[in-house]
Amino acid sequence: MNYILAPNFCILFRVLAAGQLPAEVGLNHYLVLSALLFAIGFFGVLLRRNTLIVYMCLELMLSASTLAAVAFSRFNGTLDGDIFVFFIITVAAAEVAVGLAIIVALFRLRHTVQLEELAELKH
Repeated sequence: MNYILAPNFCILFRVLAAGQLPAEVGLNHYLVLSALLFAIGFFGVLLRRNTLIVYMCLELMLSASTLAAVAFSRFNGTLDGDIFVFFIITVAAAEVAVGLAIIVALFRLRHTVQLEELAELKH
């Protein structure tokens, strides 16, 4: 059989179609989930026109990258990725506060959160 997807995906789909779950969750599973979350966030940024939705999609992409970092860290048996993710989450918390403050300020000024109407940043 010719598979369009990678062999690991095909094995996973066959196992899921048979109604059995794999006994162990490996690195591939985490990376597939991370890639799926990143793709959802990426297409959300490209296709959506609401600033809040775009902001949430950017945060989803950041979460997907941190999931991949933790997965690689666990796979290698080190704590480097976990420590790096701790700092990423700390910076992301500050980013959320600043980003939402900017969105609220734009809403108060322009009375909209649609990106088409926020094309110009001056009066």
